[in-house]
Amino acid sequence: MQIAVTGATGLIGTALTAALRAEGHDVRPVVRRPSDEPGAVRWDPAAGEIDAAGLEGLDAVVHLAGAGIGDRRWTAARKQEILSSRTRGTGLLARTLAGLDRPPAVLLSGSAVGVYGDRGDEELTEASPPGEGFVADVVRAWEAAAAPAAEAGIRTVFLRSGLVLAGHGGILPRMALPFRLGVGGRLGSGKQWLSWISIDDEVAAIRFLASAQEVSGPVDLVAPGAVTNAELTAVMGRVLHRPTLVPVPAVGLRLALGREMADQLLFISQRVRPAVLTGAGFTFRHPDLETALRAVLGREEAAA
Repeated sequence: MQIAVTGATGLIGTALTAALRAEGHDVRPVVRRPSDEPGAVRWDPAAGEIDAAGLEGLDAVVHLAGAGIGDRRWTAARKQEILSSRTRGTGLLARTLAGLDRPPAVLLSGSAVGVYGDRGDEELTEASPPGEGFVADVVRAWEAAAAPAAEAGIRTVFLRSGLVLAGHGGILPRMALPFRLGVGGRLGSGKQWLSWISIDDEVAAIRFLASAQEVSGPVDLVAPGAVTNAELTAVMGRVLHRPTLVPVPAVGLRLALGREMADQLLFISQRVRPAVLTGAGFTFRHPDLETALRAVLGREEAAA
C-alpha cells in the first residue's frame, strides 16, 4: 500500500511509520520543512498550502498532526493553537483529498476520547453523545473539519485515542518518574476512570482500520480494560516495585497547571469501551494494564 502520514515524527507517527515500512508499505511523510526522505509531501497548514500532486493515487492517508494538548500550560493563546492546529490542518487535508482525481480509499484522522467530557462512572462507546469542556469542543471541531473528505465518498475514520502508553515518549515516562523516585501516588480521590492503549495496540489498530472496509466514523482506540486512577497507581507501583503511599492532592496540581487544564487532563473521568474495534474483530495484544506496562516499561529498561 501507498500511505501518507501527517505527524509522522510524533510518538504514534514514528511507531506507525516504522511498522508499515517493516511490512513493505510505501510510507510518504507529510512534512512542513524540506526533507530528503523519498516521497515526502510538503504542506504548510498555516498558509493553507499542500502538494496535492503528492497525494494522488494513494491507498490511505493517516492524519496525526496537531499541537500537544498537555505540553504547556493552557493560556488563551495556547488553547487557540491547540484548536487551530487541528481544524486548519484537517480541513486543508480533507478539502485537498476531496478534490483529487484519484483520492485515497480511506482517511484515518486523529481524534481523542476527550470528546466525551467528564462522565464519572458511565460506560462510554462510540454511540455515546459528546460531553462538555474545552477538550470536548476541540475534538468535535477537529472531527467536523474532515467533513469534505467524507462527503466526497472517502471512507473516513476518526481515531479516538485514549492515553497512549509508550516507554520512550508521550506522558508515561513523566507519570512513571515519581514512582521511580518512591513518591508515586493516586491523583486526588483516585476514583476517576482512565481509558488507555499501549503503543503497540494503537499502531496495530490503525493498520487494522486501514483495511477494515466496513468501518467508518468514530472508533475508540482504547484497551478493553479501563482503570481508575487508584488502580493505575497500584499497578504502576507493582510493576516498578515502588511504594504508592503518598496521594497527590488535587489542589497542588491545579495550582501547578491551572484548574481547567488539571481538571480536564488529570481529574476527568472517562470509562470508554472499544465497541467498534472489538466488533470488527480486532484482537488486543495488551488488553490489561499490567501486561501493557510491563511490556512498554520493560522495553525501555532493556534499551537503557
